[in-house]
Amino acid sequence: MVVGDPDWLWRKFPHPVVGFGKVISILDQRLNRIRDNRQMRKKLGILALAIMLLLALVAGLLLVGLFGQLGLIGFAIEIVMVAVLIAQKSMSDHINAIIEPLSTGDIEGARTAVSMIVGRQTAEMETSDVTRSSIESLAENFSDGVVAPIFWYAILGLPGILMYKMLNTADSMIGHKTVEHEDFGWASAKLDDVANCLPARISALLIAMAALISLGVQSFKNAIWTVLNNASLHRSPNAGWPETAMAGALGIVLSGPRTYNGKITHEPYLNPTGRLKLTHLDLEAASKLFWLACVIEAVIVFFVLLTSVWA
Repeated sequence: MVVGDPDWLWRKFPHPVVGFGKVISILDQRLNRIRDNRQMRKKLGILALAIMLLLALVAGLLLVGLFGQLGLIGFAIEIVMVAVLIAQKSMSDHINAIIEPLSTGDIEGARTAVSMIVGRQTAEMETSDVTRSSIESLAENFSDGVVAPIFWYAILGLPGILMYKMLNTADSMIGHKTVEHEDFGWASAKLDDVANCLPARISALLIAMAALISLGVQSFKNAIWTVLNNASLHRSPNAGWPETAMAGALGIVLSGPRTYNGKITHEPYLNPTGRLKLTHLDLEAASKLFWLACVIEAVIVFFVLLTSVWA
């Protein structure tokens, strides 16, 4: 929460996710051949994914062995490594960079800032569009950038979080339904959906709990109702859970039409009875829910740790 992902460190050393990206890029260049038929490209994509996960697993096991030999120093290094792989403070910093220009009416600055965290076109976004897309990204990132890495670290230790981050990076790089990657990235996209299944649902509950504490019982009920009724409307089997929880908690509309590469996609509205016009105040409220949900998760993890120690 405090240190996050410090830029000064990555000016001296390569970021682990950058290393993951290089591995994925090499496998993509070597194995993803346009001349192969679709079935072969899918098989090669499965092979590439197996290599990625095996490398992450081996790296994790080697680091566990090394850190075990270093005692408390090794434990401290592992804590730092895990903290770096949890995108909590970095996402909050991105959101703050959007809130600042939005609050002063600098729509161009807000568009530029939001373009750093979303893939859709931002050049013609208005205040509500910038706010809405930022809240969607914040909610989804809470699931796959915070809850999921912690979940897999809790389940499988350092190898677990490294394998998850490798998989999640692969999904973001090659898990797209494009001519180039629809078949080759199929396995990465599908396995990423599986890996995020439980974390996405946990993240929705954590957001609802944050709403209960900060906004009251009705907000909690709205979050739960919206999740149960609207989460399945999202094109992603997982992203809809935290997004609908956030929409219901704040009483706002999320998703809807957006533009990618000059083409408008008509996504269904999430919580369509909510408020459509949004301002920077809604983004500030979403950011507060995000942080409170992170604190709630930290408290839960702490008590799980105590329980395991006592056991």
